[in-house]
Amino acid sequence: MSGIYARRIAVLVASAALAATSGLLTAPTAQAAMPTPIAASTARTYLSQLTVSAEGSSSGYSRDKFPHWITQSGNCNTREVVLERDGSDVVQDSACAATSGSWYSEYDGATWTAASDLDIDHMVPLAEAWRSGASSWTNDQRQAYANDLTRPQLIAVTDNVNQSKGDKDPAEWLPSRTAYQCTYARAWVHVKHYYDLSVDSAEKTALQSALNGC
Repeated sequence: MSGIYARRIAVLVASAALAATSGLLTAPTAQAAMPTPIAASTARTYLSQLTVSAEGSSSGYSRDKFPHWITQSGNCNTREVVLERDGSDVVQDSACAATSGSWYSEYDGATWTAASDLDIDHMVPLAEAWRSGASSWTNDQRQAYANDLTRPQLIAVTDNVNQSKGDKDPAEWLPSRTAYQCTYARAWVHVKHYYDLSVDSAEKTALQSALNGC
């Protein structure tokens, strides 16, 4: 783990621990969509700085090693915060569950009016992160990653589209909605660079191609 990343994740973990002393984590200011990823030009620079290496093993991986969804504000967990953030006219009940609203899935262009039709996708999937360096992190560090609302890491999308993506990287899967592929590549590089995660050669080539289309 690089010194830069170690300092970044330490800040995330320390912030979570501080908020936990009062029984909750403070949610970020509400916004209408996933945080805006870095510009394409910056993404190209960041991509050139990422370590290129063969993808690591999935041995020992479990989603339980990336604790989610944690409480973010009051009794609202990360999934509920993202659903409220990414939707339009979202109404939540006293338990923070979305009872009505409208959600546009950037990956496939579908619009949904039932929260049950949405998954919260980890832009860089948890298993992909594990194989790219997160296997050496602590559980607290992986929790911070899995619930990161500050980077463009979490987005509400059509559930079966998210399931078809699985833990694939951009060499294996890109959103079918081509208009979103540039944003997707920028977000992917943004997250990998921030967390000092590696890329394999095929993944890097696919990202370069997607960024060239920006």
